[in-house]
Amino acid sequence: MLGRLIALLALFSAAPACAEVVAEVTSPGEVLTVEIDINPAGHATYSVERNGEAVIEPSRLGFLFTDAKKLDRYFKLGGTWTRSFDETWEQPWGERRFVRNRYNELRVRLTERSHAQRSVDVVFRVYDDGVGFRYEFPEQASLETVNVAEELTEFVIADPGTAWWIPAGEWNRYEYLYHETALNEVTQAHTPITIRTEDGLHISFHEAALVDYSGMWFRRVEDRRFRAELAPSSDGAKVSRTAPFNTPWRTIQISETAGGLAESNLILNLNEPNRLGDVSWVEPYKYVGVWWGMHLDVESWGSGPKHGATTENVKRYIDFAAEHGLRGVLVEGWNEGWDGDWYNNGAIFSFTRPYPDFDIEELAAYARNKGVRLIGHHETSGHVANYEGQLEDALDLYARLGIDSIKTGYVADAGGIQTLGPAGEIRFEWHDGQLMSNHHLKVVKEAAERHIAVNPHEPIKDTGLRRTYPNWVSREGARGMEYNAWGDPPNDPAHVPELVFTRMLSGPMDYTPGILSLQGRGQKLQSTTARQLALYVVIYSPIQMAADLPENYEKHLPAFQFIKDVPVDWADSRVLNGEIGDYVTFARKDRNSEDWYLGAVTNEEPRELEVRLDFLDPGRTYKAQIYRDGPAADWKTNGHDIVIEEREVRARDVLTLRLASGGGQAIRFVAE
Repeated sequence: MLGRLIALLALFSAAPACAEVVAEVTSPGEVLTVEIDINPAGHATYSVERNGEAVIEPSRLGFLFTDAKKLDRYFKLGGTWTRSFDETWEQPWGERRFVRNRYNELRVRLTERSHAQRSVDVVFRVYDDGVGFRYEFPEQASLETVNVAEELTEFVIADPGTAWWIPAGEWNRYEYLYHETALNEVTQAHTPITIRTEDGLHISFHEAALVDYSGMWFRRVEDRRFRAELAPSSDGAKVSRTAPFNTPWRTIQISETAGGLAESNLILNLNEPNRLGDVSWVEPYKYVGVWWGMHLDVESWGSGPKHGATTENVKRYIDFAAEHGLRGVLVEGWNEGWDGDWYNNGAIFSFTRPYPDFDIEELAAYARNKGVRLIGHHETSGHVANYEGQLEDALDLYARLGIDSIKTGYVADAGGIQTLGPAGEIRFEWHDGQLMSNHHLKVVKEAAERHIAVNPHEPIKDTGLRRTYPNWVSREGARGMEYNAWGDPPNDPAHVPELVFTRMLSGPMDYTPGILSLQGRGQKLQSTTARQLALYVVIYSPIQMAADLPENYEKHLPAFQFIKDVPVDWADSRVLNGEIGDYVTFARKDRNSEDWYLGAVTNEEPRELEVRLDFLDPGRTYKAQIYRDGPAADWKTNGHDIVIEEREVRARDVLTLRLASGGGQAIRFVAE
């Protein structure tokens, strides 16, 4: 007995003293609670509960600096402030027209008890479906210039689970197939990273309003304890700022269902309202382009006999777009610089000089006369120094010609972005570092001055800045359709139902769907025809490409009709069902009519899904134009088997969707 007592006393004396709860805040519907603790050593932690159950266990806050002592201990409470907020705001374009922004906010000032008594505020906005928090550095004599070596922000996940993630810090940026692993097998991941706990709770970690700061990677330290890892910089400090300033929001979306994550507006709501004023000039649209032929290797970006961006060929695309009601024609390979080793030498690109066989003046006029717009293209090969030196002249050229949207590109290995240092020397940076955060905003702001919309590929990740700058209409930032042309391996059928609940939580993606030929460069797409149509509803973007060759659409005109009909701007969007990596069904309402559209996709497993049509207006009859997998459909053996049919439906009806392996279904509900 005495021995047990001595052991218990020793255990008690060795245990750390309990932390003190210094503040807490609960979401408006009393679903989520955030608690702030400070322990006797002065370490500050936050934790999150949902309906009384732990979601995030006590997780440390703080910073390492390159030129000052770290800021993570000896804290005392310097004050707390709370407020509630509730508004409904209107998107100029988007997944839904009206967005409710309702949260309770807690501001906690952490002040050092020793050293220089530096202070930092941590601001929490708590919604019923998630939490956003950020650091705000006030103006203070003891910390004027802030050189961040690393954040010490932690995320200690309470329960085991399964994670869907892609690696961060690897050469191919964000363009990886998703891993599905146990949570404790994650190494270092890009965000959004999504998990499903053993109890079925869905949690996604990301960030919002990434401005003048390095992107956050999600690094597992041990077990279920993760830490923010900032993208590197060539300059030592990963972030250099002058106080006062705010970090991006660290976001935690929480839902009982996968669909709840996809319906959340948390990322958008944590961004600032529109700063551009009247943005009626930003028009959602569909487009075709001189693009897929290059990936098939039947056309080339560079000059020569296979050159795709010729005046004659582009006129053919303009004629096709005009005939079928598509607004835009993207043209890649139009400008000098594609010959030779453009991948490794972006310094040779000119963004104002076309190849001799591409008459940009004539083509811009030809397109306008047909009610079509050329879409500009600026591939940089990651040579930002060369691009920024020509940026204003290049955008001025487009503005003069009436080219009101542009696709930019940063094809370079991670860590291969080339910029100018203070002495004019070339430095190498990362796609998601502070410098690129600033570069992308520079391009977006310069484009906005000329009423040009921007769609970057090989971009920095989306963090909802389209709310603040609505001309930032879409981006890539994941494995897109081109991998189905030449990827080894190509995108598998699980990729899209993974994207929906991971990458797509951050914002629109220019996935470039609609390959009705189902044929890449010597390999099949792992898709049926009906699935290619469903992608226009499932993967949201205000710009959508009809990515196949015009001659392939001419061979599949009945299916192409859905691509012509489907809108790209929505009044409402709902997830009817879905599981990460397995399947998902969306219903979206056209912003400019009373019509609804449905898209469903599955992975390699054929399945039947029952969907209630109670999203339709009650008492109203709709004509359902159905594009479904045929009875013999299977991506491996008969991807082209499709049934197109019509039937009348009402809100009280239930449809059974039969999806083939790698299949899908698309429906247009026309209000009568």
